[in-house]
Amino acid sequence: MEIRIQSIHFDATEKLQAFIEKKIGKLSKSIENAKAGVILKVVKPETAMNKEVQVNLDLPGAKLHAEKVCDTFEEGIDLCIEALQRQIEKYKEKMRAK
Repeated sequence: MEIRIQSIHFDATEKLQAFIEKKIGKLSKSIENAKAGVILKVVKPETAMNKEVQVNLDLPGAKLHAEKVCDTFEEGIDLCIEALQRQIEKYKEKMRAK
């Protein structure tokens, strides 16, 4: 799976990028021919809940999107992955029905 990571208003560490690739890589087991785009953004630097995570998946015939705001990027990625897994299940059901 092709994964593109974009960080806005900060530089993502190697550790964070490796974490994202590992988590998104788990999604690739259940889908094929997908492209993932991850956008990480720091909204207001001095406040809690200031990390915004957006994950976009381009699948054949569908686009899936999850967006979360959390204290840490890792927590946001985990929540987005959970949401996308549910969306992938619905996508697969629709594809089987066709």
